Amino acid sequence: MLDGGGRGATTTFTQRDVGDVLATFENEAFAISAELGSGKFDIVYPTLSIEAAAPVAVVEKVVDKKGTRKVATAYLEFLFSPQGQEIIAKHAFRPRDEQVLHKFVGRFPPIQTFTVEGALGGWAEVQAKHFADGAIYDQIIVKR
Repeated sequence: MLDGGGRGATTTFTQRDVGDVLATFENEAFAISAELGSGKFDIVYPTLSIEAAAPVAVVEKVVDKKGTRKVATAYLEFLFSPQGQEIIAKHAFRPRDEQVLHKFVGRFPPIQTFTVEGALGGWAEVQAKHFADGAIYDQIIVKR
């Protein structure tokens, strides 16, 4: 079944018992275990997965207008520091720092990843091929 969004799909799968498999983000799988109890669902890791990094940025216009450039930049730098990465890992997000990742290897098994830019030609190409009107996504929806 194709639900309207990630949280809706999780609810449909876990609480309404619709579907055999839920394809979701790693942190969402951990949240399911925390909410519903470990052992109710198996988490299966693919050998290859798309890298879904959350973008972060200092927005020039905003920090200049509010005078918050220094604190915004410090926060951004903290996110990628070992201490920030440990907090991220403790909240079920895969850390980027290799040493921190190694520290949490029991929680985050190794996965080979690829990026949209590196393997699929970039977001503009993916958008045109898969998500534009009449593209692959629309074709799948019509056939279901």
